[in-house]
Amino acid sequence: MSRSSPHPIQLQSMGPQDALVPRSPPPPPTPAVQNPSSNPWASQCGPPPWGLSCLLALQHILVLASLLCASHLLLLQSLPPGELSYSPAQLLASSLFSCGVSTTLQIWIGSRLPLVQAPSLEFLVPALVLTSQKLPLAIQTPGNSSLVLRLCGGPGCQGLGLWNTSLREVSGAVVVSGLLQGTLGLLGGPGHLFSHCGPLVLAPSLVVAGFSAHREVALFCSTHWGLALLLILLMVVCSQHLGSCQLRPCPWRPASNSFPHAPVPVFRLLSVLMPVACVWIISALLGLRIIPPELSTSPDVPWVWLPHPAEWDWPLLTPRALAAGISMALAASTSSLSCYALCGRLLQLPSPPPHACSRGLSLEGLGSVLAGLLGSPMGTASSFPNVGTVSLIQAGSRRVVHLVGLLCMGLGLSPRLAQLLTAIPLPVLGGVLGVTQAVVLPTGFSSFHLADIDSGRNVFIVGFSIFMALLLPRWLREAPVLLTTGWSPLDVLLRSLLTEPIFLAGLLGFLLENTIPGTRLERGIGQGLPSPFAAQEGRLPQKFREKTAKEYELPFPIHNLRPYIPQPLRCLCPLPEDPGNEEGGPSEPGETADLLPGFGEQCPESRRELGSQ
Repeated sequence: MSRSSPHPIQLQSMGPQDALVPRSPPPPPTPAVQNPSSNPWASQCGPPPWGLSCLLALQHILVLASLLCASHLLLLQSLPPGELSYSPAQLLASSLFSCGVSTTLQIWIGSRLPLVQAPSLEFLVPALVLTSQKLPLAIQTPGNSSLVLRLCGGPGCQGLGLWNTSLREVSGAVVVSGLLQGTLGLLGGPGHLFSHCGPLVLAPSLVVAGFSAHREVALFCSTHWGLALLLILLMVVCSQHLGSCQLRPCPWRPASNSFPHAPVPVFRLLSVLMPVACVWIISALLGLRIIPPELSTSPDVPWVWLPHPAEWDWPLLTPRALAAGISMALAASTSSLSCYALCGRLLQLPSPPPHACSRGLSLEGLGSVLAGLLGSPMGTASSFPNVGTVSLIQAGSRRVVHLVGLLCMGLGLSPRLAQLLTAIPLPVLGGVLGVTQAVVLPTGFSSFHLADIDSGRNVFIVGFSIFMALLLPRWLREAPVLLTTGWSPLDVLLRSLLTEPIFLAGLLGFLLENTIPGTRLERGIGQGLPSPFAAQEGRLPQKFREKTAKEYELPFPIHNLRPYIPQPLRCLCPLPEDPGNEEGGPSEPGETADLLPGFGEQCPESRRELGSQ
């Protein structure tokens, strides 16, 4: 694998990515050699047409459905059967509705990156810890100080009623998580903290994020290894081996400035949708309907409903829910900040500024509060598998993500339509998660080469952070005696934080990076080892650099209200001296509707026309 492979979406005016060599000045710009297999579809002008945008949005919905079904299935399996008083389809519908609202807000006034908001697995670990401690009865054996926990099943047991409050308590933890995450974002703390996270902090986080779902992927694929392997094989063939196959769309349609008649790599762009459709049809023909009973369909599910708070009951706020919510907020914030860096790196944009990170986390917290109030046991956070899909298909557009948000809200208004997601076979969900999570790993490894890879300090930081982040959760799961302090909320907090791999990797990497002595050159933040964008920034036209800086700017209506924003919330707005405010003022939402780079040099006139639409 060449060094350019982790960054498939390249600016065409940059030249070859292999020109980036540490400790050497950048060579003069040379014309990029266009390779049909690696040349992104970004060479076209403007966002993709509406028909293709709908297919790409449906593709992201399938990836989101994999996360949605995985998180809800694993949580429902931890509860005893028959205790759910409403249909699982309604639970999925409420989660989809909150994901759609959060995604739309994230694109409009959040980080403004094309990020899909989904139920992150970082919410699942504290939820499982919270429900696992909800045991009906604790029996102490005579003459022994150890406790033997058993599930009480007799008619005189009163503890079984506690299981009915489990999901309410998890929803309360999600609300606490959203409130804490939103407060931290409004205060601007995570944004300024992100500016101190160099390559040695992001590399362990992204690597562990790629490994974080391997247990869930193996669990789902094991239901039918044949279908799972077939799906993975088709996705690899379509995205890699057939990625250079291009078709000319609609030859009878007249070409326009916004979308000329250029070949479209259909197999690569639809490398998730087509394999899923093929394997789904094959499983239907073979009569393999692999659906768990926890997500089984119900005939009395309504076609249309309006999700609203207290649909079933209000979330339950307890000290244990508060502890789990704190763990959810810290883990989800760490995951989302890494996701921002990953998305910006794939799109060859500058690192997200503090104000964009703060706005993004604030709106993610708002989405989690909405999800908890609607009764969902999962909050919303930036989805790594969906960003991995952007890297896999080499296409990312705000228009597509806007459609994803609208489709999620539409599915959330119809539990009967949301029920269709539960009909997807489990090995198909596992295969989709496996491939999309796998493409996150190379970006984590490639972040390491921005620093001095020959330094023993850097090798220790990255290796120790990754290994301990994967070891500690397994250590606690295999321990014969659970971690107990005598106070249940503190137990929930410690067990949740110590079993969150992404949080551990980010925390250890940040502490070691900022406490172990090292030069700026060695850490990868000096002038000798710049980031890929900074290394080639001097070769980009000034107008393009200004347009790129405006990607994180507030939309035009909100920008005009900036003088009326209270002073404590000014951390959510760009500073007046930012490059995005120098010429032309704020950017219109439609002007930067497509974040795929590579347009500016080839058709500036059509880009101006696109921005005026």
